[in-house]
Amino acid sequence: MDGEGLERIDRELLRAIVRKFDGGPVGLSTLAVSLGEEPETIEDVYEPYLLQLGLIQRTPRGRIVTRLGRAHVGETDHEAALFQGAGPSGPSA
Repeated sequence: MDGEGLERIDRELLRAIVRKFDGGPVGLSTLAVSLGEEPETIEDVYEPYLLQLGLIQRTPRGRIVTRLGRAHVGETDHEAALFQGAGPSGPSA
């Protein structure tokens, strides 16, 4: 368990959405298959706490990892990373 009270599987769920599905959105069934878990287990056991902490969101198109969720698993927002260091004349050398 980490400082936020997340267990290994919680962090695996966040990492799967970020790394395998580019942060989401990803459907529940697809996410379940990628983790080897039952959709009901994800929805009833893991998601409620992640939602409460603001680490994921449910959207009509699927689950997404929030910026807070990305930060928790050590992943930066990929769009912010693309433009980090870019000034008016483009990326710095």
